[in-house]
Amino acid sequence: MALEAIKDKPWYVGLGVGLAIAAVLFGLAHWRLYEPQKKRIASQDRKLEGLQAKIQEGRAAKARLPQFREEVRRLELELEKLLRILPAQLNTEDLLRRFRSLGEQGNLELVRIRPGVLSDRDFYREWPIEMTVGGSYHNLAIFFERIGRFPRIVNIDNLRVKADRAPTSGNTISATFVAKTFVYRKVDLEIEAPTAAAAP
Repeated sequence: MALEAIKDKPWYVGLGVGLAIAAVLFGLAHWRLYEPQKKRIASQDRKLEGLQAKIQEGRAAKARLPQFREEVRRLELELEKLLRILPAQLNTEDLLRRFRSLGEQGNLELVRIRPGVLSDRDFYREWPIEMTVGGSYHNLAIFFERIGRFPRIVNIDNLRVKADRAPTSGNTISATFVAKTFVYRKVDLEIEAPTAAAAP
């Protein structure tokens, strides 16, 4: 019907109608096919750029990996050193054994060792250990000097020294004091129940 309507018209009318139909078809094709494909390509391009950026980040991180490992190793050594000074556990038996050993080495008689109760501070717990010893001034000084060389912090408080008026064991003095040490409390600790221990 449309063809018959333009059948008797000049050639350029047919050309115009053909061009109009072609333009409509091109517009439909552009709208239905080209635009979605264009959006899809743009989306894939963005994904590709993101993946390339991640690959670059991964390569950069891989290049820095030896540096990170060295830093972790350095921090672990530092932590190990700090935990020797301020341990995260009581280590009761080990500490009391060390005190006894130092006393024996310095000819100091350990009359009594009594671990006290832990008390909380900011980031550590204070642990007092009451001690009574017998010996000479010289032996006591050597004992304290050796305790001062412990890797673990041990402070001596409330020192009382008195002369032994009637020495029977060769001791010229007896001394009582509190050896105060500390425990790091940021981690949960299984607290050992401190028990009184007498030196042999």
